[in-house]
Amino acid sequence: MVDITEIESRLGINIKAAILEPIQHPVLEERGIELHIKRDDLLHPVISGNKWRKLKYTLLSAMNNNHQHLISMGGTYSNHLHALAYVGNKLNIKTTGLIRGEPPEKENQTLTDLGKWGMTLEFVSRSAFRELRKHRTHNAKLEKQYGGFWIPEGGATQDALRGVGEILDEINIDFDTLTLGCGTGTTLAGLAKVLPDKKRVLGFSSLKGGGFLEKDVKKLIKKNSLTNWSINFDYHFGGFAKISEELISFINEFQTHTNIPLEPIYNGKMLFGLFDLVKNDRFKKGHKLIAIHTGGLQGNRQ
Repeated sequence: MVDITEIESRLGINIKAAILEPIQHPVLEERGIELHIKRDDLLHPVISGNKWRKLKYTLLSAMNNNHQHLISMGGTYSNHLHALAYVGNKLNIKTTGLIRGEPPEKENQTLTDLGKWGMTLEFVSRSAFRELRKHRTHNAKLEKQYGGFWIPEGGATQDALRGVGEILDEINIDFDTLTLGCGTGTTLAGLAKVLPDKKRVLGFSSLKGGGFLEKDVKKLIKKNSLTNWSINFDYHFGGFAKISEELISFINEFQTHTNIPLEPIYNGKMLFGLFDLVKNDRFKKGHKLIAIHTGGLQGNRQ
């Protein structure tokens, strides 16, 4: 039997590096808002942020049950598959990635890394990919039996909720609201389950037409009565992986001002939305915010 400390040591995960960094900015000062960023992007240069948080206990379960083949799904730029392939390579575990759509004419950096780290890639049709999303347990019966341990898209499992919930254990300052970018809603669900009374978590969807996220979060939480969370759908910039000059301008200004790197898919959109809400007085003076930097910076290389 292995434990999570041993696995993190073998991978070089440094939980203590995920500091809380105070942000000084004129917009915040004018409105009397306090903001810290939880630097989960500093956990590890490859498997940073919620990618590791979501994967860690799922991986532990697989290893302690002698599974030597991990299978999951994602798009051609998937941060989740990128983390999974790296972990498989370092721990000598076979990995398979089921990729949405046709192979691209030109391979991007994410796919190059997946191949370099030994992940077997299989491209599946979009309709088949939608069917795969229905499988949410590790022993799911797939159309093709790969004989491995199944991990749903984005690592959205009950074990993942435990991992992301540990973020709260590392926050030693008072706050009113946690904020983060949302893809599958798993990180939001994990935090909502462990938040103290009168605290809230606010997610920013990166997806256009992402209303299904609310249903998915409720399924993960398994408590329809829990009302300490919400998702904002106003800052997707046209959909997943869509960007604009306005967004890029904000990211560049923020990075120059704070020296904190962002990517435009999750963290850039989340912080753009958060600052816009602050500008529009959506938070009362004195409100204390903590934004979770969920990593994923590898996407900037594409």
